[in-house]
Amino acid sequence: MVLNIAHRGAGSLAPENTLPAIRKAWEVGADILEIDVAPTMDGGLIILHDELLLRTTDVRTRFPDRARKPCTTFTLAEIRSLDAGSWFAAADPFGRIAAGQISLEELQSFAGVAIPTLEEVLIFAQEKSWRVNIEIKRAPTPMETFPITNAVLQCIEQLRVPAGLVSISSFEHAYIREVRDKRPDIEINALIGPSLTGRQDWGGYEFSTYNAAAHCTDETQIQAARAHGCRVNLYTVNRPSEMLRFIRAGVSGLFTDFPQTLARVLEQ
Repeated sequence: MVLNIAHRGAGSLAPENTLPAIRKAWEVGADILEIDVAPTMDGGLIILHDELLLRTTDVRTRFPDRARKPCTTFTLAEIRSLDAGSWFAAADPFGRIAAGQISLEELQSFAGVAIPTLEEVLIFAQEKSWRVNIEIKRAPTPMETFPITNAVLQCIEQLRVPAGLVSISSFEHAYIREVRDKRPDIEINALIGPSLTGRQDWGGYEFSTYNAAAHCTDETQIQAARAHGCRVNLYTVNRPSEMLRFIRAGVSGLFTDFPQTLARVLEQ
């Protein structure tokens, strides 16, 4: 079975990493939700991909003097006050609005949507018994020493989220080793991508699951990882032809901005 992993939710149908995108991903049949977690200046845990707030919020209007500061220089309350949905209508990042796949009513509902907290997303996932892949990045200044891994684990434990509903991934492999040491019952995924040489470093196949960059992964790499007993998930695969190619190559899962498309491909 190949897992349909919704990259930042259904980012082609709603503003990425927001509750509308997360609900859409659930509705179209994604097996797993993938989100990015970041700390705020006062230790809150928010769902945000970029270090800056410029691309996906109205921070330029709300906080013009601080618009180019990283999210870690804002409090949770300040970040929650931002509009994280209106940009989607103007940007149409995947052309789905132009294609007539998103109604005017839906677009209007995105206006004013807030950046969610990790707690909100995990509560939603628990209600649906839905798996969540949480990517942990190294936080920018001034929170670079914030114990992000421990904070994520504490949130999971406080909400009593079953271990089987969460996995934790990171390019910072020290983070996932920390998860392995503290919560060996939680699945960890090692994120890898192209190096300066353009090749991915699979290391010594230390981890049971690798989330690798699709654009520099071929069938030979997939088969080599599988020969070492590893599962391979690829990011980010949006074209049906590529979905089929990698499914045939033996991947375990595909991260996609189009979980609605992958769901149809997997039905074939």
